[in-house]
Amino acid sequence: MIEKFSKIRLAAGAIAFAAAFVSTTALAQPAQPLAPRTAESDLPLDDARANMELPQVALAFRVDPANRSISGQGRYTVQASEALDAIAFDLDPRFAVTLVRVAGRVLGIGEYANPDGLLRIPLDENLAAGESVEVDIHWRGQPHVALNPPWEGGFVWSTAPGGEPWIATAVQGEGCDLFWPCIDHSSKRIDRLDMSVIVPNGLVAAGNGALVGTTANEDGTTSYHWRARDPSNYGVTLQIGPYDVVERDYESQFGNTIAIRFWHLPGNKAGARRLVAEMETYLDFFESKFGPYPFSDEKVGVAETPHLGMEHQTINAYGNEYRESELGYDWLLNHEFAHEWFANQLTHQSVNHMWLHEGIAQWMQPLYLGWLHEDEGVYDAEMARFRRQIRNRVPLVAPEGTLPDYNDRSAGWGTDIYYKGAWVMHSLRYLVGEEVLFDAMTRLTYGTDDPQPGNIRPVNRTTDDFRVILEEMTGDDLGWFFDAYFYQAELPRLTVLRDGYDLTLKWDSPAEAAFEMPVEIIVDGEVRRIEMENGSAHTYLPRPDAQLSVDPYMRVLKEELPQSGA
Repeated sequence: MIEKFSKIRLAAGAIAFAAAFVSTTALAQPAQPLAPRTAESDLPLDDARANMELPQVALAFRVDPANRSISGQGRYTVQASEALDAIAFDLDPRFAVTLVRVAGRVLGIGEYANPDGLLRIPLDENLAAGESVEVDIHWRGQPHVALNPPWEGGFVWSTAPGGEPWIATAVQGEGCDLFWPCIDHSSKRIDRLDMSVIVPNGLVAAGNGALVGTTANEDGTTSYHWRARDPSNYGVTLQIGPYDVVERDYESQFGNTIAIRFWHLPGNKAGARRLVAEMETYLDFFESKFGPYPFSDEKVGVAETPHLGMEHQTINAYGNEYRESELGYDWLLNHEFAHEWFANQLTHQSVNHMWLHEGIAQWMQPLYLGWLHEDEGVYDAEMARFRRQIRNRVPLVAPEGTLPDYNDRSAGWGTDIYYKGAWVMHSLRYLVGEEVLFDAMTRLTYGTDDPQPGNIRPVNRTTDDFRVILEEMTGDDLGWFFDAYFYQAELPRLTVLRDGYDLTLKWDSPAEAAFEMPVEIIVDGEVRRIEMENGSAHTYLPRPDAQLSVDPYMRVLKEELPQSGA
């Protein structure tokens, strides 16, 4: 057990403060269920959290593997976007809050409270819009243990093959408040995060952003200081183990150099080196299709973890055990890396729009394979496999005011945001064309049509933002497409009626607007694209017994009905 910690001094320009931690000596206790508020992310923003911004945060953690405990100190620059008479942070109430200091004054125990997971802190003087105050919070305790990481999240306390502690956090569903005071809402970001992590000697703390430095302390511990810009809340992570690191620098087509770093367990160097080389092809693909890697000033980072994986910003968790695929890529590494664009650069405005993360990232896998093998057949085969996973039990976008449970696979949320989301992107590619779609995705992801390294900041997006951008680029009203695919569970149904020389196609959809998706047909070997104005079309066949195939290349996401007629 580590009983004493030295002081931490953050690098120049950051907030310097002493990290004189209180040792937590309690033995591990049976896991307590999460408080209802803590178990949820993206709860509606109340007045205090809605009107708070965090331009700068400094966090310092002591991690005690022996007791499965953490102690933390945070210094927050809180800026008011509207007038504030109090501030609030989300924090799991299992932690003991040992100090709150506002504008230099230490508050008494009775002046703040966290009974339910919302730490309420009064202000002695109201903040006007644009004004800031410095707030210090100290907390300690045993964090919630993940029940089934990464899907049911929390801390993962594991042991490396050599017997050393191996620790990870995965908190996407439950939120950042599982281990530090934060504003647990997708719309809120930190402009700059300094994070120092103190671990026993022999362990390495791989973190978000760029490594500022390490310090060997006199008490048998090492401090790792990381600095990140614009981190997403659930993308902030602790990943600790007896790591070695594989390093490579990538020369981007945009003229900059990107550091690739893979923290791996001892003995896994060969696998890590292979995946680092594979990561270079991912960079080639994503940068050529959409734009520059968003965090090139920091790194492309991966850490081997005791759970499957998670898209932590610039330090993705990887636990796929270096399995080689017949398709020539590691699907997990590819998926999590896609999230650097579609989760970390583009972040949903609320959890209701999570398909923007998962559906687009899922679509990147077959898209990458088609690009890698220069074979659209590989892409089509993967999309056919995805199609069999779609459930259609709930809308892709949950109604505002509700919080979908993405762990409830029986309801279909956790399946369809991946596979149905990918198929909607596939159908959009057919509808508007690849060039328009990829240009729209660039604008959606970066907020500009010409992103350049050094001039990129993350954006928050909704599904409707995507619709508006596509309509601007095509000049067409696409409300019918978005209504049918995103806000209805049931898929459009295509009825095909043959009557001699006559062929009638008709869409039926539960959406209010007529579904006008064009339909591709092959008649006696001739490919035709049939426009479906007002949701139906009539055309002629060259002969009653002509060979006919409808949507032969599986371009349109639909519920298919049997063809009828002669």
